[in-house]
Amino acid sequence: MLLVPIPWAARTWALPVLTALAPSARYDAERGRRHKTLTDWARQMLLVVRRWWPERAIIAVADSTYAALEFLAACRSWHKPVTVVTRLRLDAALYDPAPPRRPHQTGRPRVKGPRQPTLAADPSTVWTEVTVTHWYGAGERTVEVVSATAVWYHSGLPPVPLRWVLIRDPQGRFPTQALLCTDLAIAPAQILTWFIQRWQREVTFEEARRHRGLETQRQWSEAAIRRTTPVLLGLFSLVTLLAHRLMPGSVAVVRQATWYHKRDPTFADALALVRRELWQHQALAMSPDAGEMVKVPRAIMECLTDTLCYVA
Repeated sequence: MLLVPIPWAARTWALPVLTALAPSARYDAERGRRHKTLTDWARQMLLVVRRWWPERAIIAVADSTYAALEFLAACRSWHKPVTVVTRLRLDAALYDPAPPRRPHQTGRPRVKGPRQPTLAADPSTVWTEVTVTHWYGAGERTVEVVSATAVWYHSGLPPVPLRWVLIRDPQGRFPTQALLCTDLAIAPAQILTWFIQRWQREVTFEEARRHRGLETQRQWSEAAIRRTTPVLLGLFSLVTLLAHRLMPGSVAVVRQATWYHKRDPTFADALALVRRELWQHQALAMSPDAGEMVKVPRAIMECLTDTLCYVA
């Protein structure tokens, strides 16, 4: 999904752009096929996106599933690397960079330096306050961070240089957690902002389930799932793009309710706007355009149309 700031929604939305079916290990074993892990699928999909846009900077924001050394090393090894931001284990084995090789030194070159302390809470740590504007949809939130660079290494796996960011909540509402970024030059506040935007992926899944019928399709074959699921997710992006063109200037169309005050439009408002625009074009009208016979008052017709536009 592409994280895009939507001006009329006053927030970032996650728009699906590429979908792949990733069967489980049991599913592949029952059919005698080689299993591909989620990190393998993600690596191949990111490589496709990199080939689509060879010169554009790409930042992949993912959850802890993709905090894997082989995956991170592969994203860094391409001609133009893809920056990955994800969670990091607090007990990860972090090391200093390998010291420079001395003249006439023999043996294999070192891949890491001395071991760094684990990312545990240290009373002597100097924390820096960072204010995040959109903290999971709850407005501004001030947290404390500390950051440094290191080399993440495990025996038998490629070493990965990274910048880690340790996050602590002064209010104590969530435990201390750590993030990593494969681009060492990125500021900690920017890394935190990117990672928080990842939550919009879950919002997209929920909206697609509620309004597009995702995961409720009545088919079981693999071919049908490969066809319908990408179409349903793609419709989310298509509706958003059409609503962006139809949105009346800077004034967004928001449907209010007595028991629920909504300041900014959601996907339901965007979908209703697109439906209303499509229904206004009578492409299948059978009667000649010789006049208009009004059987239902226009005000009642508009009310019915508005109601139908919001039917899930």
